[in-house]
Amino acid sequence: MELDIGWVMVIIGLGLLIVEAMQPGFFVAVPGTTLIVLGAVTLLIPDFAQQYAPAIIVVTALISSIITITLYRKMAPGQKPQTTSMDVLEGKEGTVIKTVRPDSIDGKVKIDNQIWSATGESVIGEGNKVIVISSEGVHVKVKEEI
Repeated sequence: MELDIGWVMVIIGLGLLIVEAMQPGFFVAVPGTTLIVLGAVTLLIPDFAQQYAPAIIVVTALISSIITITLYRKMAPGQKPQTTSMDVLEGKEGTVIKTVRPDSIDGKVKIDNQIWSATGESVIGEGNKVIVISSEGVHVKVKEEI
C-alpha cells in the first residue's frame, strides 16, 4: 500500500498540532497548520498544489502565524515590570545581608528579592530578620524582628 504525499503531510501536521496542544508555546502550530492545508490541497487539487505550493505555504504560514501569536497574547498577556513604591515597603519583612548600624546607610537588607540600603536604631547583624519601619529616599529604616 502506497501512502499519498498529501496524507503524509496531513498526518505530520496533525502530529505537530497535538504536540503544540500538549506543550503550548513550542510554536509548532504554524508548520503543523501549513502542512495540513498543503496536504489537503494536494489531495483535493493535485495540479493546483504542485503549481502553487510555495504560495500556499507562504500564505498559510503567514495567516497561521498571525492567529497563533494573537491567541498566545490573549492567553498570556505581557507582564508589567515590577516596581516598588516606597509606601509599599513599610511593614515588609527582610533579612540583613550586611550589618545595619544607626546613623549609616551602609547596611544592606534583602526584601522581596531586592537589596536595599538600610539604617536602624540599633546594630543588627547579618542573617537577622527585620521589619521595615519606614523608607527614606533610597534607603529603608528597619528594626529587628522579635
